[in-house]
Amino acid sequence: MTRIVFDLDGTLIDSAEDVQGIANAILPPDLPPVTLPEVRAFMGEGTPTFIRRLIDARDLPTDSFDTLHKGFMARYKTAVTRTTVYPGVAETLSDLRAAGHRLGLCTNKPAAPARAVLAHLGLAEYFDVLLGGDSLPQRKPDPAPLLAILANLGDTRALYVGDSETDAETAHAAAVPFLLFTEGYPKGPTDKIACTARFSSFSALPGLVAQLG
Repeated sequence: MTRIVFDLDGTLIDSAEDVQGIANAILPPDLPPVTLPEVRAFMGEGTPTFIRRLIDARDLPTDSFDTLHKGFMARYKTAVTRTTVYPGVAETLSDLRAAGHRLGLCTNKPAAPARAVLAHLGLAEYFDVLLGGDSLPQRKPDPAPLLAILANLGDTRALYVGDSETDAETAHAAAVPFLLFTEGYPKGPTDKIACTARFSSFSALPGLVAQLG
């Protein structure tokens, strides 16, 4: 049995269109709407960082942070209708569970929106433990959330699966092998991200888990 912890946005799900919708809803209407490439570049390090990047990108006053963040969070839990699951994710999670592996989820998305989107997409049942960006004082790339999840899952071999430089840094800090999903929201070329292995299709993941055993 392996403890396998996953990132969420950009790894299991593509939520950028929903996040784009929230961001444009809270922007002043006279400003240019935020684009999908901008949204993907802003994501990955928690909602406070997302809002700060949004403020910088639209040259908004820094004291608008609290209002924008409050408006964002008020909409986040119900922003699920344009989020999609990457191909093969549900089948792979089911296969990994059936093989006896224990699964956790470590995301910088706040816990309530994370649980809401997992429930909406029918993925919640696969995970034994979930920690969001507001579950602990620390968030990724600090290793504390990943280590807390792994401690809850037991003491067998561990793997972390993510899509970004932040995830790679988190895994390295936790001394956990990192598997990189290359089709998510990296900030730069995926061949520059340090990892134990990389994959572009979830159908390859069970084989990688077996190989690393």
